[in-house]
Amino acid sequence: MRYFLFLLFFFSAHGYSQIPEQVYSPTIKSIQLYPYGNQLGYPIVKLNSGEQLELHFDDMDANVKNYSYTYQLCNSDWTPAILSHFDFIKGFSQVRLNTYRISSIAFTRYTHYQALLPDRNCVPSRSGNYILKVFLNGDTSQLIFTRRMLVVEELAAVGAQIQQPFNGQFFRTHQKVQFRVNLNEALDVVNAQQQIKVSLLQNMRWDNAITTMRPTFFSRKTLEYNTENEALFPAGKEWRWLDLRSLRLQSDRVADARYTNKSTEIYVRPDLERVTQRFNFYRDNNGKYFLEPTENINPLWQSDYATVHFTFVPPGNTPFADKDIFIFGALNDYDLRDQVKMTYNSDKGAYETTLFLKQGYFDYVYVTIDKKDPKRKAAFDVTEGNLWETENEYTILVYFRELAGRADRLISVARVNSLTTVR
Repeated sequence: MRYFLFLLFFFSAHGYSQIPEQVYSPTIKSIQLYPYGNQLGYPIVKLNSGEQLELHFDDMDANVKNYSYTYQLCNSDWTPAILSHFDFIKGFSQVRLNTYRISSIAFTRYTHYQALLPDRNCVPSRSGNYILKVFLNGDTSQLIFTRRMLVVEELAAVGAQIQQPFNGQFFRTHQKVQFRVNLNEALDVVNAQQQIKVSLLQNMRWDNAITTMRPTFFSRKTLEYNTENEALFPAGKEWRWLDLRSLRLQSDRVADARYTNKSTEIYVRPDLERVTQRFNFYRDNNGKYFLEPTENINPLWQSDYATVHFTFVPPGNTPFADKDIFIFGALNDYDLRDQVKMTYNSDKGAYETTLFLKQGYFDYVYVTIDKKDPKRKAAFDVTEGNLWETENEYTILVYFRELAGRADRLISVARVNSLTTVR
């Protein structure tokens, strides 16, 4: 009977592992989870360090609800670890969100919730991948949203660089990651191929992460990863931007705005494809956004929302016959579901979509998905183009598991920027 209950728990949790970042309530907007004071940072904390993350989100129902959160420890592939909460949480298994504020000044009514994580009464006790789960009324089955976060213990050092591929097929369009991992003497590594796993992320995106790499050379405590074809990423181009820090003073990317006493409509200038555009470097946020009004008001509960209309004009005003097109970035959680793909307007000869956004500064691009691709892989080829010179940030996550271990430990997080590469 105990074995049956354990399997029931494991496979129920496994269902959530397939979508570690998902919003289950349509009233929840502007979810942010980031290091304390750094909106553009990724939610990573060191084990037993006292470092904290900020959690923020808005509930458009504009009333007070009983929200709580908990953590789920996962392996490197985001499947749930076969451990109970007692094995990876020190303290209580869930915490209620007690800090909230009803919006003021803004036309749009909402309730803003916030918290500092981890709470001293609920602390991750192991390193690894975690899913933060926010739920309603103390019932973990009433999920509201989930978010990824990482807890790292520094037991390895990583040296990395970005190179231009030698392969002529990718020479001008891709970037190659080469790196070396030096393991701490305290780690008992018997079989590096089996015990060490690596994930490569471009701009902290998980949709195109490379997780199947194996070392090309390893000695007792050193592993080198230097293959020509495995660690390749399409370089893309610098991200497009939209400045909505003020809804009254229209920025250069805004074509028109319509105001009522209840709402604001923003029409972004139509975007064209950039495939043939030459390389043009400018500082971007690599797909991220930050919420910040230019007016002297509190950005958490006094900023307003607007319905923002985006338009993409395909070459020759002709729709893509075999591709779906999406707006892409943290502004919509890199969502590539069929429900959010852009719609072709035959009268305008353009693709259109709308997003409900809070005042802030947003990065975004347009990507396509081949309708016949079962992996639904996002591509820049016909909307943005790829140039090797593009600035991108790469993150290397190194995991370790004991031979008899039941979960992957995150032992290093290393970052390298393509601008540091000698060209």
